[in-house]
Amino acid sequence: MDFVNLQNNLTVNDFTKENYDTQSFLERLIYLERQERVSVMCRSFKLPKDDDDYQQAINDSVLLDHILVDNRHKLLYCYVPKVACTNWKRVFMVLSGNSRPGGAPDLSQIPADVVHKPSTLDRLSDYPAARAADMLATYTKFLFVRHPFERLLSAYRNKLEQRHQDSSRYFQSRFGRRIVRRYRANATERSLRHGDDVTFAEFAAFVADTRDTVFNEHWAPIDRLCRPCAVNYDFIGKHESLVEDSDYLLRHVVGAADDVRFPKGPDSNTSTQLVKYFTALDHDTVLRLYGTFELDFKLFDYNLQNIFGYEVG
Repeated sequence: MDFVNLQNNLTVNDFTKENYDTQSFLERLIYLERQERVSVMCRSFKLPKDDDDYQQAINDSVLLDHILVDNRHKLLYCYVPKVACTNWKRVFMVLSGNSRPGGAPDLSQIPADVVHKPSTLDRLSDYPAARAADMLATYTKFLFVRHPFERLLSAYRNKLEQRHQDSSRYFQSRFGRRIVRRYRANATERSLRHGDDVTFAEFAAFVADTRDTVFNEHWAPIDRLCRPCAVNYDFIGKHESLVEDSDYLLRHVVGAADDVRFPKGPDSNTSTQLVKYFTALDHDTVLRLYGTFELDFKLFDYNLQNIFGYEVG
């Protein structure tokens, strides 16, 4: 899409009635370009495009389970684990009326175990098919994305690398033991029993293995969770500009009150660790991992230049 068409599109699809100054227009242009990128890539990969009645979407149980609903603001959020979804769920609690800013001066103080309870927030899967299709067609829809390999590394470090953490024990028992059994020769009885010492190379081999077609949501491709070719998202934020994108979305798209601000979480050093973890993998594993997440790379304009100095695919 050229600049003139983007400008026309901005005029037609403006979320607010205000007159944008130059800076605001350039900000909005970034988000329009992200939408256009997804549209172009969907056509390039010949993927089914979104339809007017959203029949594809309402038949996808994974997608419907990952779309949260805020009826007060007519807002749908497709959450992606390892892309600030805990903080966005906190914001959604406030927006939808499940929590008051006055009850928690700092949204980050809302307990994570509360926001992740399935009953805390409405999901699109809670609604009849006809109602879900109508909401998809009329509500504002958004998601946040992240570099596929950075998100994968974050999942490994949080769910499998950490020891003696309650949040990790389930994954080490559920997946760690299976990974050790399948990918480690001469594994010790302790490792087979606990699964708490899985290496990143073993985890990468597991994710890249085509025998495993059912992914845990923490490392499933975003395309699989949120189906951006079947759902026409109005806003795509990026983890790399998380605070700025979140503030823009809340101000210009949602029109939220000033006291609803996206909570700034602790700085992550995952991006600085990418080279260390990924350059230690053999080339075949990297290629297979790239193939697993290829659509996420293409749809959301990510590459491997900063890790390997060259592109794959």
